[in-house]
Amino acid sequence: MSRVAKKPIALPKGVELTVQDGTATVKGPKGTLSTAMPDDIKVSIEDGQAVLSTEDPGKVPLNGTLRSIVANMVHGVSTGFERKLELVGVGYRASMQGRDLNLQLGYSHPILFPVPEGITVATPTQTEVVVQGADKQLVGQVAAKIRGFRPPEPYKGKGVKYSDETIIRKEAKKA
Repeated sequence: MSRVAKKPIALPKGVELTVQDGTATVKGPKGTLSTAMPDDIKVSIEDGQAVLSTEDPGKVPLNGTLRSIVANMVHGVSTGFERKLELVGVGYRASMQGRDLNLQLGYSHPILFPVPEGITVATPTQTEVVVQGADKQLVGQVAAKIRGFRPPEPYKGKGVKYSDETIIRKEAKKA
C-alpha cells in the first residue's frame, strides 16, 4: 500500500463519514459529497480519524488516490475550496446577474455563464471573480471554464488569469 494511503484522515467536528454499498458519503456544514469506493477498500473510523485499508495492497492500485479524494471531500465540507480569477485588459468586466456570471471580455457580445449547482461565484470588484464550493474538482473545472473564455496572451498579458498565475511575457517583434 502506498505511503499516502496509510496516512489517516482527520475528521473535524461536525463532519461525518459513512460508507455503504460501495459509496463513501461525507456530510458537513458546507454540504454533502459522495464518491464510489471499491469493495476491496475498507474504511474504519478510530478516535476522530478515518483510515483506509485493504487486504491485498497490490490488487487495488488506487489506494492513495482514493485517500486523497476522501481527504479533499472532508476538507470541502468543512472549510470549502476557493479559486480567484483576475480580468486584465481595458474594458474587461465581470458582474453577477442573478445566477449567471456576465463577462465582458473584449468580444462584440457579453458572455453569460450559468453557474452550476453547488458553486457560488462572487465579484468583489469588476475585475475579480471568486469561485467557491465544497467539491474541489467542480470548483477547479468552473474556474478553468471561465478562464477558457479568454486565456491570457503572452504579449500584453490581457485575458482571464488565476490570481496566483504568472504570465511569461514575450518580446514584441522589432521592425
